[in-house]
Amino acid sequence: ERDSEKMNEALIRMHGEDPTWIIENSKELRQLIVSGQGEFHLKTLKWRLENNDKIAITFSEPKIPYRETITKSARADYRHKKQSGGAGQFGEVHLIVEPYTEGMPVPETYKFNGQEFKVQARDVQTYDLEWGGKLVFVNSIVGGSIDSRFMPAIVKGIMSRLEQGPLTGSYARDVRVIVYDGKMHPVDSNEISFMLAGRNAFSEAFKNAGPKILEPIYDVQVFVPSDKMGDVMSDLQNRRAIILGMESDKDIEILNAKVPLKEMSSYSITLSSITGGRASFNMKFASYELVPTDVQDRLLKEYEASKEEED
Repeated sequence: ERDSEKMNEALIRMHGEDPTWIIENSKELRQLIVSGQGEFHLKTLKWRLENNDKIAITFSEPKIPYRETITKSARADYRHKKQSGGAGQFGEVHLIVEPYTEGMPVPETYKFNGQEFKVQARDVQTYDLEWGGKLVFVNSIVGGSIDSRFMPAIVKGIMSRLEQGPLTGSYARDVRVIVYDGKMHPVDSNEISFMLAGRNAFSEAFKNAGPKILEPIYDVQVFVPSDKMGDVMSDLQNRRAIILGMESDKDIEILNAKVPLKEMSSYSITLSSITGGRASFNMKFASYELVPTDVQDRLLKEYEASKEEED
């Protein structure tokens, strides 16, 4: 802990000396992320921390901020019941989840395993998620099976699961949730009961709704000498890049591509090696896209292995 405080003080001081050091403590990735102007810049920072400040430090690649979403509708219900003398806890929630895109109307009926479920969009709330995307929450309760005063607790339970998606613990996004039925108890029902019932019903439905991992895609521009274009393009294609096109500016070719952030690891070193230091590139965030099936399978295995290590 003392080393951690010492390192934070040193990083703040170094940022004051050189504002091109960007320091971010990422709550999402649970990492302290330091970015500079290139590999050599980062090596200089590491050397100064180790030699001037006597701090043992390990650098690793930043984790990738994946997202999770669903690809089809699914239904689930969950009853939370706890009784241990005195007032207990009771809440039951029946809900439907489906992928959401802007402007989608709410269907009047859903069908699961041959059974039809009618819904009425009595109240629709849209939440802009701070990590991108939306949660749309539809109250379709008819007949008072769940009091409207418990709806915020159900939303809170769903939000807590969106903050830690069921697949890899990444943020989840772009989901519509329709609460269409449930049960409550005149004495034992309370907010915590419906928060837990909502959270667990949502988690179960999410897992059955074709869950997929989304990865960040970046727009990448590479400025490369004409004689090295083939090698640079081949390397990008090996990084799952989609080549958008090329432009010429004298002896320099400008290559435009979309590349998964995961595949841009150590790209500056590789590009310098391929071109003898004669190329440069820039990149900016473009969008989140579904990962290929083989990539998702690998990520799920890595996540399970990391959980076992923590246990």
